[in-house]
Amino acid sequence: MGSALDGKRVLLVDDDPDMITALQALLRDTGAEISTAYDGNQALEMAAEHDPEIIVLDAMLPKRSGFLVLEKLKGPAKKKGELPYIIMITGNAGKRHQVWARSLGVDDYLNKPFRMERLLESMEKLAGNGSGSE
Repeated sequence: MGSALDGKRVLLVDDDPDMITALQALLRDTGAEISTAYDGNQALEMAAEHDPEIIVLDAMLPKRSGFLVLEKLKGPAKKKGELPYIIMITGNAGKRHQVWARSLGVDDYLNKPFRMERLLESMEKLAGNGSGSE
């Protein structure tokens, strides 16, 4: 049984190497093409270079916050449900950041710690939707 992520380009963005390692392990058998970035500027460079379909994006990053990356990649011209799909992950439990991320077009928002299965479900759901999901 193939994964909905098979052949999808996925960018993992987090400044914690252990989190990147855990995310890579989660996706190892999905068939996804994985690239990584460890700060906000590198995330934008990797997004431009690899044109990912799904981005797992930490909110708090060095050099450029995940929110600024989200704004640049989604921006006012794009809507939720348009590529790239972005799932923001954060250790900040406050609702204000979640509301901000939603206003910038994030496709899903998970508070750390989260179940890895929950992230995988979200990624597979987005990957399986194609375009025009809301």
